[in-house]
Amino acid sequence: MRVYKAQHSYYCGVDLHARSLFVNILDDTGKTRLAQDLPASPATFLDAVKPYRQGIVVGCECMFAWYWLADLCERESIPFVLGHALAMKAIHGGKAKNDKLDAEKIAGLLRGGFFPMAYVYPKAKRETRDLLRRRSFFVRQRAQLIAHIQNTNSQYNHPPFDKKLTYKGNRNTQIVDRFEHLSTRLSITADLNLIESYDTEIASLETHLVKSAKIDDPSTFAFLRTIPGIGPILGLVMLYEIDAISRFAEVGNFLSYSRLVTCTHESAGKVKGVGGRKIGNAHLKWAFSEAASLMLRSFPAAKSWMQRQSKKRGKKKAHAILEAKIGRTVYHMWRKQVAFDAKKFLAS
Repeated sequence: MRVYKAQHSYYCGVDLHARSLFVNILDDTGKTRLAQDLPASPATFLDAVKPYRQGIVVGCECMFAWYWLADLCERESIPFVLGHALAMKAIHGGKAKNDKLDAEKIAGLLRGGFFPMAYVYPKAKRETRDLLRRRSFFVRQRAQLIAHIQNTNSQYNHPPFDKKLTYKGNRNTQIVDRFEHLSTRLSITADLNLIESYDTEIASLETHLVKSAKIDDPSTFAFLRTIPGIGPILGLVMLYEIDAISRFAEVGNFLSYSRLVTCTHESAGKVKGVGGRKIGNAHLKWAFSEAASLMLRSFPAAKSWMQRQSKKRGKKKAHAILEAKIGRTVYHMWRKQVAFDAKKFLAS
């Protein structure tokens, strides 16, 4: 976990909420210069920190409303640090907890050089990344509707569907005709209508996202898609969730961020277990898991490798190794800007 160690004259901890924020400013000796509850307004915040602008750093915990504060600090040339929510145990683990104490602890962590850092995603591509995440949410909602139709069909002991309902051509009026009661028919009809709407919206979003990727980073987007199992959607997820591969000094840092490796907990020479399973990017973890499964379908050499590894380590462990193997490939391909090489992939 990276921590912020830069020295400043003033350290501003912000406990941020949707409509309010609590500001606590410490000087380099640890003395409190300001502790005030304010409305979440750019003008109000700038007015509060104005006497301390020379040599100040601003830090806040990563929560859904941090965008405007980060953008404000960037415009005003104020150093801004985003705190890793899961790693800030000094805030979450306290016996007493309120806005004033949280802001004071954030400022104290900044001053002491123990403030755990999260990535401040650049404004230029932030909206596109959020749209991509919204598209993933719509896909999950659509899958729930399909699952409801299948579960209802099983509930009434009807024969299973001959074809997958995922595809539009396999959804017709015969699905509704299976059910006798009007209420059930209306429920299934509603599901089918919503699935149709989701199909239209998702297709529109995907068209826009692919166009954006070809503008933001066309070469990397093309290189990623040369890996067997990575198509347009997984390529988009990796492109916008990673943003810049240069922010990872080594491949191990990238694998850790993608949740592709686990860390052991040791004490007195004994291993107590593993931790940090939820620290990292969940979207990348999903993308690499999907890429591994799809690679086994489209890349015979990988399927043969998987069979050998499964005999040695078991299927679950072998699949995890393949995910990490793809992660290393993505890291080196991106840094070198080269296409996928099957021989190097299998030899590594």
